[in-house]
Amino acid sequence: MPSGLVALALGGFGIGLTEFLIAGLLPQVASDFAVSEATAGRLISGYALSVAVGAIVLTAATARLPRKQVLVGLVTLFVIGNLLSAIAPSYSVMLLGRIVAALCHGSFFGIGSLVAGSLVAPERKSRAVAVMFAGLTVANVLGVPFGALVGERWGWRAAFWAVTAIGVLALAGIVALVPGRAGTVTGAGAPTGLRDQLRAFRSSQVWLTLTATALGYGGMFGAFSYLAYTLTEVSGFSSADVAWLLMVYGVGLVVGNLIGGRAADRARDRTLVLSSLGLTVTLAAFGLLAGSAVASVILVFLMGVAGFAGVPGMITRVTDAAHGAALAASANVSASNVGNALGAWLGGLAISAGLGYTAPLYTGAAIALASVVVMLVAARRAEPPVGQNR
Repeated sequence: MPSGLVALALGGFGIGLTEFLIAGLLPQVASDFAVSEATAGRLISGYALSVAVGAIVLTAATARLPRKQVLVGLVTLFVIGNLLSAIAPSYSVMLLGRIVAALCHGSFFGIGSLVAGSLVAPERKSRAVAVMFAGLTVANVLGVPFGALVGERWGWRAAFWAVTAIGVLALAGIVALVPGRAGTVTGAGAPTGLRDQLRAFRSSQVWLTLTATALGYGGMFGAFSYLAYTLTEVSGFSSADVAWLLMVYGVGLVVGNLIGGRAADRARDRTLVLSSLGLTVTLAAFGLLAGSAVASVILVFLMGVAGFAGVPGMITRVTDAAHGAALAASANVSASNVGNALGAWLGGLAISAGLGYTAPLYTGAAIALASVVVMLVAARRAEPPVGQNR
């Protein structure tokens, strides 16, 4: 495995920690800054909004720059944002730090996926992307407990100092281990300027893949956003059990990411269709079997596996369709955030309509099924990458 992939995975781990750890620290932050729970919650929603905007804006603004140089700048921004949060004298400064740190999120994973793919042979691109995303999936498992543990022992600021240090290590690793021209697209028709990057969006395959990404994430988060209610109100678990059940889900993300990356290198479109179909079946089965505690544990794990198995393949698919345009890769991250919001909204509507706490599972299954349909259309219209089966 190229050493540059390790540096990218470390960067992904740090960014993932920043996103997830705040959930375990909100009570301390709210108390220290004397703000309400709802106001403290903007540290999460403000981060998500900044991710969606930053993914497009920063990638477009840096279209002509070498991609290693852009990654160095993005991780520097990440370090500055977390440092601001660690030393914040007020809530407003901390919110600013969160927004600054989030600006790099989407562009890092978009551009980083192109760099990761360039470090290996073409037939191993999805696996390389999976290695980079492994940092994010591990952070999903460890983020909330890490934040809660460090915050309880040394205070919430210590958690942000720790993430800042991880960012510095990732920055040093990228500078030292990622080749200078990694990820740079060359040759006739290579998208260099912003106009060329935007031209990539004329491809119907780009839009079909972005739509499938949004629907896939929408299905997963339509269910995941209300999973704690399902587990406590239907499956019979206590609120104290939710933390370890979410870790089971996180382990599923790690497993699905690694399996999906390998499978996508062999038959990408088939993998993407099957992962979306697997998520559809898992969520529907969960809705039927949520009253069983044993079945719920198994299905929470499978939900993580199926939910993330398509991520590496979706990234490489959209960038191949866009001929290496970094803006398309970052747009895929934005599409996933749109899907998150859509799924959470529709799942909430289902509960508000009085359909019960299994309703988000069925809602998620319906959204995931729409992703299957879109991917089937995309696969039928596309030629498989060289050396792959459908």
